[in-house]
Amino acid sequence: MREVDLGCGRALLIKQHGEFSAMAHKCPHYGAPLVKGVLSKGHVRCPWHGACFSTATGDIEDFPGLDSLPTFQVRVEKDKVIIRANKQALQSQKRSKPMSRCSAVINSNTGFSHVLIIGSGPAGLVCAETLRQEGFTDRIVMCTMDRHPPYDRPKLSKSLESTAEQLKLRSMDFLQDHDIELLMEKEVVAVDVKTRSVTFEDGMRMEYRKLFIASGSKPKPMSYKGKDIRNVFHLRTPEDANSIARLANNKNAVIVGTSFVGMEVAAALTDKAHSVSVIGIEPVPFKNALGEKVGKAIMKLFETNRVKFYMLNEVSEMIGQHGQLKEVVLKSGKVLRADVCVIGAGSVPATGFLKQSGIHLDSKGFITVNKMMQTNIDGVFAGGDVVVFPFPPRNNKKVNIPHWQMAHVHGRVAALSMMGRLSEFKTVPYFWSAMFGKTIRYAGYGDGFDDVIIQGDLDELRFVAFYTRSEEVVAVASMNYDPIVSRVAEVLGSGKTIKKRDVETGDISWLIDKGSH
Repeated sequence: MREVDLGCGRALLIKQHGEFSAMAHKCPHYGAPLVKGVLSKGHVRCPWHGACFSTATGDIEDFPGLDSLPTFQVRVEKDKVIIRANKQALQSQKRSKPMSRCSAVINSNTGFSHVLIIGSGPAGLVCAETLRQEGFTDRIVMCTMDRHPPYDRPKLSKSLESTAEQLKLRSMDFLQDHDIELLMEKEVVAVDVKTRSVTFEDGMRMEYRKLFIASGSKPKPMSYKGKDIRNVFHLRTPEDANSIARLANNKNAVIVGTSFVGMEVAAALTDKAHSVSVIGIEPVPFKNALGEKVGKAIMKLFETNRVKFYMLNEVSEMIGQHGQLKEVVLKSGKVLRADVCVIGAGSVPATGFLKQSGIHLDSKGFITVNKMMQTNIDGVFAGGDVVVFPFPPRNNKKVNIPHWQMAHVHGRVAALSMMGRLSEFKTVPYFWSAMFGKTIRYAGYGDGFDDVIIQGDLDELRFVAFYTRSEEVVAVASMNYDPIVSRVAEVLGSGKTIKKRDVETGDISWLIDKGSH
């Protein structure tokens, strides 16, 4: 692979098995240079977040992201490789797959939709777009409690001053052009599977033929005194993010919980706030997700950036003055000055409205689905943070993987299932977190890992960590070690296993060098 300059833009030139192909050089998700990614059988995997694109068609084959890549004509004349490219495609570096329109004559007041989608996150949005891409011509209605069209929620905690407009994934015009109706600020309060209908909080009812539930998660309830004090936030919306940034300016910020969201907010506030304190119930942040050694190295990075930790601790009370937060009292008795508090202490599935529906929920409130994303009720599908689904690498054990990328996959599988098209569940879980200009990348499913093999230098934050269960690598995390996580994702995605002994030797050049040219 190499990047070539065509005068009015750049393209990625690929040679595989003696055949040339060319396409856009940037990943449409966040603009990563694909030349630094991983070339494998018939596709390129992004070095940053693991999205895959077909080298033949440019179509997106694994997520995150919504768009595909434009491809360009290549011909070889004598010793010259000639690329013929459309100027507009070179400049935009992305394309949407063609979509059909709705052919049914619809009055928007009609209380019936062929497909009704609850939630406008990536699962809901990809479901709607996939239906249109696959030729679905009936009505699609997507409803959301949000007041904005779909936006890039993972950026909220990393970039607190972003507006909904800056974060938007699709404009209202785009949705209208493809006949995807969006009902905003609409909360579903009940689903009746016998009459195939949904009731909203405002009393409106809508019947459906197929239902896709992608309602996501909500903050885990916490018990402390002083629940009515102002300037205590759960980061849910761009407005929340903007308020947190404004209130923390030269003031004291307290973060409750060492989740990825909580820690990202803490990192984002260090150059704004007078002080940033983090309260966690674990001894070390990310211990369960990344292991103690990696957690300690990241904790040290935060401490170097003036963040104070109060670990093995919980909040007992929020104390206010004139109704506004002034102090956070810990169970240890420690009192922290606080002008703004952000709670990032985990989440639970937003499925309260399904309690009486007959749709099967597990003991934690997750919706159980099969590999087609279908629930126990005919015509009702679910995906994203809200489900447990059979995961092939773990012998189809039902798991919950609340990653942004995984929600995209669920949306696509559900849409194909609705249309009666069996789709093989082929993906490798992938997520990322950004703090102080450094990115942690992670691929695989490491739940229940029993050992961590670390190569590189933790103190320098240039490392790769392999998570193993018995003798097998089940997940990998890295900082400053691209594109190793995408390379491991490629190996795991091809169905191969990586043995613990293969990464213990210290020589992982076979992973770093293979196929990178």
